[in-house]
Amino acid sequence: MLISGINGSGSEGGISMKLTVLVDNNTTIDKNYWGEPGLSFYIEDGQNKILFDVGYSDIFLRNAYKMGIDIKKVNHVVLSHGHLDHTWGMSHLIGILDYYSPDKKNKKATLLAHPQALSPKTDNGEHIGMMCSDTVLKDCFNVSLSKAPVWISNRLVFLGEIERINAFENKRPLGVTMENGVGVEDFIMDDSALVYKSDKGLVIITGCSHSGICNIVEYAKKICGEERIVDIIGGLHLLNPSEQQLKGTMEYMKRLKSETVHACHCTDLKSKIALSQVVNLVEVGVGLELEYK
Repeated sequence: MLISGINGSGSEGGISMKLTVLVDNNTTIDKNYWGEPGLSFYIEDGQNKILFDVGYSDIFLRNAYKMGIDIKKVNHVVLSHGHLDHTWGMSHLIGILDYYSPDKKNKKATLLAHPQALSPKTDNGEHIGMMCSDTVLKDCFNVSLSKAPVWISNRLVFLGEIERINAFENKRPLGVTMENGVGVEDFIMDDSALVYKSDKGLVIITGCSHSGICNIVEYAKKICGEERIVDIIGGLHLLNPSEQQLKGTMEYMKRLKSETVHACHCTDLKSKIALSQVVNLVEVGVGLELEYK
């Protein structure tokens, strides 16, 4: 159940998860924040303070500061996948955490991602993957790489590698990645998502949905043993989609009957207009606060 919107009016008591948009292509109309074509969410789930993706640059830090969020208190950093618009802010994050100090060894945050999220990625000869080396990341974080689902709490799960079952989704590679020292077409198998089990159903939290938003939802339902969907928030990777993909996504979403869909980042205007015909599509921007009980 969604219990607060853009102004974050708060919960009615009990367990809840709060999500704040730190980075998106757009900003909310009533706040003076920075935007860029990237994504970063700050999530509070009980004692867990989670940074989901870090955008292109340092604006997730600047926006968090203006919002009164202390990023130094984050205990989990989750990467949806390894592309630049979700990982290049990592060097700025490392710069403020100061985890090189030996006396802070036990205070390291956990960096959670699919194993291929840290692999080199290129597109037309340009580097589009993680810029920080494995050595630096392991010095600064407790690195946890998993293809299997990982439960961060009893309500919040990182899905790991998404099963791809729909014929209309994720059929084209994007650039090249390295596997066992060999460059191969990149179908972005590292693309994953978070899922929160609210009292009323699942909240799906995505980065880019390269694995297919419908595939992600189906896998979330399987892992969580829950058919009800409360909300989907994040990029849907509908950027000039094929007619087959857009039609298939619309038909699926119509059947799904999610209470709301917060499509942002890599979702173009044409796709948003189409989706708005079959779902309750709600605008997203930096500064948006959502809370789920």
